[in-house]
Amino acid sequence: MMTRLIFAGYGGQGVILAGKLLAVAAMKSGKCVSHIPSYGVEMRGGTANCSVVVADEEIPSPLVFSPDIVCIFNEPSLIKFGPIVRKGGLLFFNTSLIDAEPNVPGVTCIPVPANTLAEEAGSYQTANMVMVGALVARVPELASLSALIAALPSTVSARKKDLLQLNEKALKSGFDLIQAPVSR
Repeated sequence: MMTRLIFAGYGGQGVILAGKLLAVAAMKSGKCVSHIPSYGVEMRGGTANCSVVVADEEIPSPLVFSPDIVCIFNEPSLIKFGPIVRKGGLLFFNTSLIDAEPNVPGVTCIPVPANTLAEEAGSYQTANMVMVGALVARVPELASLSALIAALPSTVSARKKDLLQLNEKALKSGFDLIQAPVSR
């Protein structure tokens, strides 16, 4: 198994942290991983994305040109990264900031109201955790929910430690969204 992912949004949405958390949880679960962050010109409000590769064997290249999965947090990132998802891939998109369902032929689009669920969990700052929770619920071979929760303390920065419980709650919220029977 080798899965190539891209997390994308604007600076301040926590897309780099989302990718890092997945990478750390997968690594602690015995997987081979790579994580490459990419920031736009401005840190907060500019573009941000990261590439993550999770595999059962050594990773030949950490570069992700045609991802198997993308987690998109805003409309500009959807425009940039939606078209490069490989056929048969998954596109998780934040319905709180993206109004229309993406039209990407051959790709399964998974709606996640990340901001809405984050606010319900206690803080809009945890939308990234909602998305990661939804991701591992749909693709459990990447990492387990318990591995994500265990990786939180070593992944979250010291200045955000006060959000650990909210991050855990948001992870569970995203996970439960996908695990619950859906009537759409």
